[in-house]
Amino acid sequence: MTDDKIKVLVAEDSAVIRMLLVQLLESDPQISVMGAVSDGRAAFDFVQSNKPDVVLMDIHMPQLNGFEATRRIMETKPVPIVICSATSNTKDLVFTFEAMEAGAIACVEKPLNRERDDFEALAAHMLETVKLMSEVKVVRRTARARRNYSPPEAHPVAPPQRAEAQIKLIGIGASTGGPPVLQALLAALPRDFPVPLLVVQHITQGFLPGMADWLSLTTGLQAHIASSGTRPLPGHVYLAPDDFHMGIGSDGTIILTQQSPENNLRPAVSFLFRSLADVYGPNALGVLLTGMGKDGAEELKAMKNKGAITIAQDRDSSVVHGMPGVAIALGGATHVLPADKIAQTLVTLVNRSNGIARNSDHGNP
Repeated sequence: MTDDKIKVLVAEDSAVIRMLLVQLLESDPQISVMGAVSDGRAAFDFVQSNKPDVVLMDIHMPQLNGFEATRRIMETKPVPIVICSATSNTKDLVFTFEAMEAGAIACVEKPLNRERDDFEALAAHMLETVKLMSEVKVVRRTARARRNYSPPEAHPVAPPQRAEAQIKLIGIGASTGGPPVLQALLAALPRDFPVPLLVVQHITQGFLPGMADWLSLTTGLQAHIASSGTRPLPGHVYLAPDDFHMGIGSDGTIILTQQSPENNLRPAVSFLFRSLADVYGPNALGVLLTGMGKDGAEELKAMKNKGAITIAQDRDSSVVHGMPGVAIALGGATHVLPADKIAQTLVTLVNRSNGIARNSDHGNP
């Protein structure tokens, strides 16, 4: 029955592409297209008077672009928004992440050309993403001023209750809803943050270069797509490349591998956290952010068992509390924190560990 179907609004300025997207969506018996509009203002107006389960949103549109339409929808009548964008233009990808910062929860590549070998795979991924995102409960975003990327002054560090190992490397894992949380976290760190950060973010293949540029432009830290053999630098962010697990070697350099997927994922957070537990032990710190599934949950607990401090994002600030929720249930989180408290906690923990261990070496890389 139609009432049981996932109701989708398509916002796309090209009539040809709009028709193609509608046809693809309607080919799935679980989906019903309840509207198709050609600009962002029409998308905003439609959502005000209707209740789609998902909006499939283009970026470049007249009247209002996808970023502004997303922002206005999320500040008034929030609904899961999936950005549907081309991946061939890095500038377009940066705009995509601007929209995710405004409240969109996922991004997919437009399946534009039926002649492409990967057309069927792109179409299937779009349909699966729309269905998964329809189950996400989004909340209203409050209007806010243009972001200021000057990080806040660090609060005075409380005296430690015990001597702690020096934190030398931070691993972060995230999935659904992760990019804006990661961006806000990194933007709140000081530019001279003394520890490298290795990040596994589950995201549609092809969007990673735009994400790296977006993070570099908006956080004050330099973000890179990781290369094998690189020795991570303090205050730099290294993103696991598409289709490669990322870890850390015994010599302290980044390793990339195409070993079998873990939790049906490559890159997997589990691979990164396991390598940090094995190589750095108590000198690592793990952070598990919002995301579907359980990737990295058991391995966060393994890090904790090796003496590392571990952080899981709390339920209220997570778009999806799958990965961090499983880690918490397993007893794998030293701290359970809202998204806006994680950066300052990292600063405090790193400052404290460096203060304790400044003149000593624990023997790890």
